[in-house]
Amino acid sequence: MQTITLQAVKRTLSGRKTFKLRSQGQVPAILYGVGTEPVSISLDRKALISAFRESGESTLVDLSIENTSPIKVLIQDLQYDPLRHELIHADFRSVDLSKTVRAEIKLHFVGEAPAVKALAGILVHAADSIEVEAFPQALVSSIDVDISVLQTFDDVIHLSDIKFPEGIKPVDELETTIAVVTPPRSEAELADLNKTVDVDVTAVEVAKREKKEEEPAEEKK
Repeated sequence: MQTITLQAVKRTLSGRKTFKLRSQGQVPAILYGVGTEPVSISLDRKALISAFRESGESTLVDLSIENTSPIKVLIQDLQYDPLRHELIHADFRSVDLSKTVRAEIKLHFVGEAPAVKALAGILVHAADSIEVEAFPQALVSSIDVDISVLQTFDDVIHLSDIKFPEGIKPVDELETTIAVVTPPRSEAELADLNKTVDVDVTAVEVAKREKKEEEPAEEKK
């Protein structure tokens, strides 16, 4: 696998003053972890997004600060503006290659479930990622889960059914459910569901109307 490299610079701006950095296409970030004191940094937004798409939170990245020797890190957390959906902050965690770490690895569902195709069932992902323990250099960005084994509604993919790359061990119980296919809803179930929604909406509207009628009386007190 090709090494993923990011270039960063130290920053002195913090708090609301980091808006200037963001307006220039930079992302404020912090580096912490093994062998390093916390360091405030910033780096190019497009480069970070591109690196994260390839690495996720579970693949080592070489982070170089102002052209110093690269540090092996994990992109621990990305924060986004809830309104503009713009990347606004990142955390980098340096690691000790001689010690195991815990990390979240995304699950990549591959294949086609016969219970979906032939029986019109609904595929349910009980988990989209799993926590694992491994030496940092053994970590991967994702793990494939073959859903073609889901032939009936009784079939279940458990954590124990997943083939893990060498050196990676799951943290959760092996009986943990990963994916199933549920039967499609019947017309009667859909009708009951719609009826429940209608009742809930009506109840809310009545409650709002009663509250408005009470407000003038409360103001007079």
